[in-house]
Amino acid sequence: MSGGTRCMVMRGGTSKGAYFLAGDLPPGTRERDDLLLRIMGSPDPRQIDGIGGADPLTSKVAVVSPSGRTDVDVEYLFLQLGVEEATVSDRQNCGNLLAGIGPFAVERGLVTAGPERTSVRIRMVNSDSVATATFPTPGGVVDYDGDTAISGVPGTAAPVVLDFEGTEGSACGALLPTGNVRDVIDGVPVTCLDNGMPVVVAAASGLGLTGYEDVAALAADEALRERVQSLRLQAGRLMGLGDVSGTSVPKTTLVAPAREGGAICTRTFIPLRVHASIGVLGAVTTATALLMEGAVGHDLATLPDPGVPMSIEHPTGRLDVQVELDESAGRPAIRRSSIVRTARKLSDGTVFARPGSQP
Repeated sequence: MSGGTRCMVMRGGTSKGAYFLAGDLPPGTRERDDLLLRIMGSPDPRQIDGIGGADPLTSKVAVVSPSGRTDVDVEYLFLQLGVEEATVSDRQNCGNLLAGIGPFAVERGLVTAGPERTSVRIRMVNSDSVATATFPTPGGVVDYDGDTAISGVPGTAAPVVLDFEGTEGSACGALLPTGNVRDVIDGVPVTCLDNGMPVVVAAASGLGLTGYEDVAALAADEALRERVQSLRLQAGRLMGLGDVSGTSVPKTTLVAPAREGGAICTRTFIPLRVHASIGVLGAVTTATALLMEGAVGHDLATLPDPGVPMSIEHPTGRLDVQVELDESAGRPAIRRSSIVRTARKLSDGTVFARPGSQP
């Protein structure tokens, strides 16, 4: 790999990552992960010798390949790279980087663009679920410019509509992996849910918080960090994920009544670092909990009329999602989930890894 590796850097939603064709990376998992860590500059809190941005939201990788399935266009493997640790995890999806997969597939010639708009069916390898991304391609060329604004990203860009299929039980095998709508861990009522992302939902008040604290205040609270870690370690076992001490799932989302006209106010930890906003599939899963009678957050939420997007407030704005829930069979099931994101190509070329290998 001394000659470098072809790579496109893209902003997808409120994340940023390195996008690769699978064929441009080593075929072996160990060799691939070693290369990606050296490209990203991990482990190092500044990632100074790589292209990572010293934050979990910018230490991400998308690996894309053609699909052998007739009902899917491309395969998308998401990898979360540690910043200060030499870790590479495939135990979760990333709905933000997902926003860039369709445009990347067109840019790399995996999908032929339509004359006005293009829809790309994407298999999310991490969960074996499918999403359809639809975005503008006037004249058969990806257009990243537009007037859609999303919280956490300056300016506007073209909309990327993401429709999800089969996200229910993405990592845990069930929408309610504990079998309960509500559990109690360390005396705190929680709802453990997986609609594309394993999430532990708890009321902020259950941890002695208002739910409106800023990111810096939450990040400085060491006692809170320990409580969140205890919650997610125990929840991980209850959710069938085993020992999650070395993984980024489940996420923990604290909820409080909305203050800005939305459905709910959130503060999310990934897994212990306070998120400046909220992840796409984390928001979808949290919104799903709000629709369930008896779930944590249901009694705190101001729910919109059916068919109207649910606005999830977070520290830097809000994220609108749509979830349709079917409870007619006695146990809740997902009919449909969707969201609007934006993406932008930042650079395209060759990236050079730090020499050597990880110890």
